[in-house]
Amino acid sequence: MKKTMLQLTAALLLAGTAGSAHAADCKVTVGVVMELTGPAGEYGQAGAKSVEMAFRDINDAGGVNGCDLVTDTRDSQSTGNVAVDAATQLVQVKKVPAIIGGIISSVTIPILTSVTAPAKIVQVSPAASSPTLTQLGRDGKTNGIFFRTITSDALQGVAAAKYAIDSGYKKLAVINVNNDFGVNMEAEFAKAYKALGGTIVSQTPYNEKQSSYASEVTAAMAGEPDALYLISTPVDGATIARTWISQGGVQKFLLNDGMNSPDFIDSVGAEYLNEARGTSSGTSPTKSTDYFTKNYKAFSGGIEPTNPAADRAYDAGAIVGLAIAEAGGPDPAKIRDAIYKVVDPKGEPIFAGKDEFAKALKLIKEGKPIRYEGVIGPVNFDQYGDITGPFRLWQIKDGKVETTGELSADDVAALKDKIK
Repeated sequence: MKKTMLQLTAALLLAGTAGSAHAADCKVTVGVVMELTGPAGEYGQAGAKSVEMAFRDINDAGGVNGCDLVTDTRDSQSTGNVAVDAATQLVQVKKVPAIIGGIISSVTIPILTSVTAPAKIVQVSPAASSPTLTQLGRDGKTNGIFFRTITSDALQGVAAAKYAIDSGYKKLAVINVNNDFGVNMEAEFAKAYKALGGTIVSQTPYNEKQSSYASEVTAAMAGEPDALYLISTPVDGATIARTWISQGGVQKFLLNDGMNSPDFIDSVGAEYLNEARGTSSGTSPTKSTDYFTKNYKAFSGGIEPTNPAADRAYDAGAIVGLAIAEAGGPDPAKIRDAIYKVVDPKGEPIFAGKDEFAKALKLIKEGKPIRYEGVIGPVNFDQYGDITGPFRLWQIKDGKVETTGELSADDVAALKDKIK
């Protein structure tokens, strides 16, 4: 009997040890589909690191319900069909409760329409800005599962038009990437720019990944523009800009948010870009902004925190992670509802970093509301998963991007109403 009791005690001890080990090994896997290679590779690499950093901070704070958040990251190669295959694997095989991505609209939209919306799996994009995503929500095609931490190009087009006019660019040539992002951005910009008194002398779409854009540049140069509005990504954009300069085009540029890129500047040559201006979805600085700016470069292995996708990808990761905690686990339907709860305007303000997330997780367990105020500032999602926010106005000077001003969300909304 004594021997049997000793064996039973040992078995219980082993069971307890195994249970503890299992608890420590508990993981919640979130799918990440990012453009790690291809034209948007620079953004996707930054975005993936930001999500990892947000999850690291939440895990260091105790994790979600005793479990660590981990990412299963797939490369979309900046291509829609590759992204759909990756997302399908994550949803159907890995059974992830949420997907963060893509970075660009031409990747994000097919993931949404082909995978996440039909499966009712939450999708949060850090940087897809196409107005099409709002329209899909209005048309009832998203099942209410889509969110993004960037403002729509319907608003950025207005901000860019105002900045162009204020910069003295009264006659513009436009070259835009021929995808959902580029076509919509050009359309929104053109509407606002013309209403404000500007003239578009040429509008030339281009297809990605061409070895030469000489014919597009030649077409765009007709009409003697004051500047070129280039709606592109860093790799193709640099090729187009170099061709424009070599063919004698005026060395004045208006650029979209994604062209705020060291790679673009280095590839074109800083000496040619001192009259290059652009707009980006801005921030309303918080303690999260300060935390992220000080810590991201070291965590990411050298990526600058000013990368257009970096700040808002951290917020996407933080919001998803906190929502999983609020939902009590990886239930997609509960996560969708919980996303609104973790940015509750009436909640206790929570900022980025381990200590703040520990506070958030404690409040969630106590059933108290929280308001995550992220790197890009406090956000509120509307019924279509959209946010509003300010726009940063910038200019390249001696190879560095310098902020020259800001248009507030109210300023942009007032302008938009005025030009309807």
